[in-house]
Amino acid sequence: MNWLATLTPPLRQYLLVTGNYWAFTLTDGALRMLVVLHFHTLGYSPLQIAALFLFYEIFGVVTNLLGGYLGARLGLNRTMNIGLALQVIALLMLALPLTTLTVPWVMAAQALSGIAKDLNKMSAKSSIKLLVPGDQQNALYRWIAILTGSKNALKGVGFFLGGALLTLLGFADSMLAMAAVLALIWIGSLILLKKDLGKAKSKPKFRDILSKSRAVNVLSAARLFLFAARDVWFVVALPVYLSATFGWNFWLVGGFLAAWTIGYGLVQSLAPAITNRKISGRDSENNVPDGRAAFAWAIALCGLPALIALGLDSAFLSQTILSSQTILSAQTLMSAQAILIGGLLLFGALFAVNSSLHSYLIVAYAKEDGVSLDVGFYYMSNAMGRLLGTVLSGWVFQMYGLSACLWVSSAFVLAAALISMALPRHQQ
Repeated sequence: MNWLATLTPPLRQYLLVTGNYWAFTLTDGALRMLVVLHFHTLGYSPLQIAALFLFYEIFGVVTNLLGGYLGARLGLNRTMNIGLALQVIALLMLALPLTTLTVPWVMAAQALSGIAKDLNKMSAKSSIKLLVPGDQQNALYRWIAILTGSKNALKGVGFFLGGALLTLLGFADSMLAMAAVLALIWIGSLILLKKDLGKAKSKPKFRDILSKSRAVNVLSAARLFLFAARDVWFVVALPVYLSATFGWNFWLVGGFLAAWTIGYGLVQSLAPAITNRKISGRDSENNVPDGRAAFAWAIALCGLPALIALGLDSAFLSQTILSSQTILSAQTLMSAQAILIGGLLLFGALFAVNSSLHSYLIVAYAKEDGVSLDVGFYYMSNAMGRLLGTVLSGWVFQMYGLSACLWVSSAFVLAAALISMALPRHQQ
């Protein structure tokens, strides 16, 4: 507490917001892995497990839309603290005896956790806009990149944490332990966060939840397609494919996805250093991304999923031509794994830069008075993209396979790139 008191007020609030976001993210990642592992041991298929998270995504759409309105009326400190409290309740709901954990009950707990997550995220991202002076756009970009990147890295750590807690404590005790720690953080947040952070000077009307900013609307549409492009092959199709085609066990699949998420977050944190190299010839005032940068990085990404699909099809087709065996050879499997994993790593790096660019642009575009209205609307589009990608990931993979998911991914990224052409650009 004494150390916090020596910091400047904006930096102190930034650290408190970031600390809240980090703590929540750890429990969110651990909770997802605990539910996946527990229901996997009960014999649920991957698609059935994915269905448990359907309400999590659906309620994310509603929460982001309404959460921005609540943030502007009540203040971001209150919406962040409400999110922390709801996550504690969701964890306690899952701490009941295992015999009482029916599928509807788990889906309800996941819905509550989805509401909590998006309230927390919207509050954290909106707060940064208010803590950085408007003429310090480079600082705003760095702060947003660190917040976004660290969140995703910690989500990957949360996957590992979930597996460790399940092994050491069991399912119910893991929920109780996380609920206890998060409750202490919630109490600290109630005491330390500024009471009026993010509250609009004039009370917004309910119709204001729909953004009137052309830049925000365009960026929101691009964000929808960008995140649908990731989740259409990452959420369901990829884990099932790694297990069914390559024979990876569940721990190997979960560990790889956790490591990928951590690396993805680290690249997000470094995005300002990566993108500023491309635009270093501009003056310092404009040395931050604009619509031109969003278009260029999306174009760099859009062909990659299609190339991975072509590589996989080529690897399997070569065995079909050379051999009549139905069992895949070790050489074919190794070749296919190298193509998929290498492509996935490159996809993660490019996608991380795209995501970090978008996260900065929405905060830069949002109006300062009632910032959460614009940010909430934008992350509603983000949640819709995740929901669309999750549903298509199961359906397209089941009907047509992983390659089809990858082709859909490329089409979605191309759509995001074309939409980004309409974003504002710096004056030359």
